[in-house]
Amino acid sequence: MNDSEKTLPPLTPGTLYLVATPIGNLEDITLRALRVLKECDVVAAEDTRRTGQLLKHFGLSKPMISYFQFNEARRSEEILERLQRGEKIALVTDAGSPGISDPGERVVRAARLAGLRVESVPGPCALVAALTASGLPTDEFHFIGFLPHKSGQRRKRLEALKAFEGTLVLYESPYRIEKLLGELSEVFVGRTIVMARELTKKFEEFFRGTPVELLELLQKRSLKGEFVVMIGPAEELVEEGEFERQDQN
Repeated sequence: MNDSEKTLPPLTPGTLYLVATPIGNLEDITLRALRVLKECDVVAAEDTRRTGQLLKHFGLSKPMISYFQFNEARRSEEILERLQRGEKIALVTDAGSPGISDPGERVVRAARLAGLRVESVPGPCALVAALTASGLPTDEFHFIGFLPHKSGQRRKRLEALKAFEGTLVLYESPYRIEKLLGELSEVFVGRTIVMARELTKKFEEFFRGTPVELLELLQKRSLKGEFVVMIGPAEELVEEGEFERQDQN
């Protein structure tokens, strides 16, 4: 332990630490995140295999328990019991900030309702990384997360969002991105759409245009990876002929 580590306060027993992890570039891990992962008693991970690889990369070895969509209720009880015994637990998602479009949200809510201590260890988040680099207004935005899978529910949700005056931000998988752009071309005609993929990675890309222009692009090439899709306000209409693709290789 070096002198700087000696001056840092120890982790607080009985605390759930929400540790943000890299969304692509491993250099984005924070010193504080590494210290919490090193000093905690157990890591609660959405995917223990993926988190195990992350820990191994940084030379860390910790007991892990898994929590995911279909076992989070049972795991939440176990996590609460461990916290009540005074254990220090680091909660991590597959990538990014726990609690943003993942089951960690429910674990945090359960801990708060039980009167237990929760502490955020901030860091990478796809929502923030994409929005701040999009060129769209950031003073007012609405984050939707993932839309429903069923077409009727998706359409109803998008129609309801038309009245919002700020930038809309949502996540979408590569398997449904064409479907989404088709829906946006009908609901948000002429709006500026910015799509970001492979954030913080070598092949990071941003695309800017109308839903129709972006749909035409996707039909010409295969794009992998999760997308952050941002819909500009009504006043952010795309000028005719404006289309931009930004590669960051």
